[in-house]
Amino acid sequence: MSGSQVTDFADLSDFAQPSSKPSPTAASAKAPSPRQYLLGLQDSIATTLAAMDGKRFKSDSWRKKPEEPLQGDGNTMILEGGEVFERAGVAFSAVTGKSLPASATEDRPHLAGAPFTAMGVSVVIHPRNPYVPTVHMNVRAISVTPAQGAPALWFGGGMDLTPVYGFDEDAVHFHTVCKSTLAPFGEDKYPRFKKWCDEYFYLKHREEPRGIGGIFFDDFSELGVLRSFDMLRAVGDSFLDAYVPIVGRRAQTVFGEREKSFQLYRRGRYVEFNLVWDRGTHFGLQSGGRTESILMSMPPQASWRYKLQPKPGTAEGKLYTDYLVRKDWV
Repeated sequence: MSGSQVTDFADLSDFAQPSSKPSPTAASAKAPSPRQYLLGLQDSIATTLAAMDGKRFKSDSWRKKPEEPLQGDGNTMILEGGEVFERAGVAFSAVTGKSLPASATEDRPHLAGAPFTAMGVSVVIHPRNPYVPTVHMNVRAISVTPAQGAPALWFGGGMDLTPVYGFDEDAVHFHTVCKSTLAPFGEDKYPRFKKWCDEYFYLKHREEPRGIGGIFFDDFSELGVLRSFDMLRAVGDSFLDAYVPIVGRRAQTVFGEREKSFQLYRRGRYVEFNLVWDRGTHFGLQSGGRTESILMSMPPQASWRYKLQPKPGTAEGKLYTDYLVRKDWV
């Protein structure tokens, strides 16, 4: 396998095991390379969000310097100060490194320190209106070429919803899209990935979920490389279906200083999770990634208050009792 193939995953069949069954879908035979797909996904999401907001994204393309530990390139698209989205980031990156960091080898310790390539698209949206939930989506692929043994390729990603003010209708819709997206890949996928999401997006130091969850998967190649890539694409392609209708329902809801203050307080929890627990943030920083792009997930404003305890029965109180709990939404 040539270095260019490893860098760009140009031919996914290079990573397939001889015993792997080909994908039953015609889409796999005509599938774009992961890089082509991810760049197209980034453009589609940014175009749709810009049309909803009325403000264009700024495009910040970058390339790592030859002397840096990571090599590669990317494009961070950012919208700030919009009418609908206070900050929305849609970032693509593709990097290669000489040593896979510890945050990526928890389940594959034999690959620690091996050369790797990682590419993905990450989306984080912090809306202006407190009634519109924050959302995160990520899809990624990582290949590793150990000194001995066959190269390995796996996928990860998912999406999760973080409301400030909860609505059953929104939670049911979001989870319904997640479930229907994964159904063609096995009835076990949604319950597995939902549980994984609930366990992953959890602030252990506060014993509190980050939001109402969604789906999350990592180190995934069990369907074979081609069919696993099909699943990754299905998840990425379903993001707008899961989120845009919710924005349409809530973006014009009237709010005041009380709601905005509570939104800023809850954003503090988002910051805490991303900096303390998120493996993606740790991977980027440990591997020498581009800090500005890694931290685009931070909200433009956040606040912390000492032992804030919303009154029972209020809309703020119901966030904790009705939504920041593990629940089967569909």
